[in-house]
Amino acid sequence: MTSLLGAARRPLGRDGTLLVALAACLWGTSSLMRGPLAAAYPASTIVWLEHLLIVLLLSPWVLPALRAFGRVSTRAKVSAVVVGGGSSALATTLFTASFAYGDPITPQVLQKLQPLVAILLAAVVLGERLRPRFALFAVPALAGAWVMTFPDPFDVSATNLQAAGLAVGAAALWAAGTVLGRLMGTELGARDVTVLRFFFGLLVAGAIVVGRDVPLTIDRSDLDLLVLLALLPGVLGITLYYRGLRTTPASRATLAELMFPVTAAVVGVAFLGGSLQASQWLGLVVVVASITALVLHEQRARRTTVTPGVAATEAPAPV
Repeated sequence: MTSLLGAARRPLGRDGTLLVALAACLWGTSSLMRGPLAAAYPASTIVWLEHLLIVLLLSPWVLPALRAFGRVSTRAKVSAVVVGGGSSALATTLFTASFAYGDPITPQVLQKLQPLVAILLAAVVLGERLRPRFALFAVPALAGAWVMTFPDPFDVSATNLQAAGLAVGAAALWAAGTVLGRLMGTELGARDVTVLRFFFGLLVAGAIVVGRDVPLTIDRSDLDLLVLLALLPGVLGITLYYRGLRTTPASRATLAELMFPVTAAVVGVAFLGGSLQASQWLGLVVVVASITALVLHEQRARRTTVTPGVAATEAPAPV
């Protein structure tokens, strides 16, 4: 843990893709905790309590983060609210709700839009530009993610319009979170970005549970799962993510985030009784190989695959 945090403190210009990928791996473990909880409680209840617990754990830094929030530009303020309320709370609730329509394929198909939306937003919002070599890593990674998700990758249909709308909304919000999180990092330290994400997420998650009239608590016997969910993919995962994102263009970070479904697939097979066909294992290997090659290339090459935009090349605030 110390070595990871030490790596995150290297000067601007030191690539943080590896930290983003490690954070995504932690997110992939969430099914071990979120699955049993989701079977017993509404998704909005879990998201609300997860944010509440994390904010309580981070409470010593909430006031300093809010003071820092008051000093930054309007663009950073808007980014913090969107990332917290949208990408952290609302997107997770939308994506979970999309499965309630009985069509498990549609949400997974449309979730694959996230990297493409993030790359587009990074170009528009941050002014990032992709070099041709980026495609050598992006195309295999995206293709591998598709093959890994679907046993028959050439026979996939998305039919439920309501599920599709929810899944597209979630994918767009997660993509915006990657881009706007990068933007926040130019004016706020990683700790403040993490705290503000969960603080504003808590406000929106609270409004969702009140509006939906669902339970606000869970049984004490399930509290250990909630604590693990908050600590591992929550606090630790998001902290590593924002430390890595400080020195990683959003277009590259969104590919590293594909380690989330890779880890989730491995966890499902190893611990949850799931299985993958040979083609899916091949897709998993392609994703891991593409991201590993991207990490090594960005650390060693004289010219990286993405040119950071002007909006994101300012020196980030200290941690």
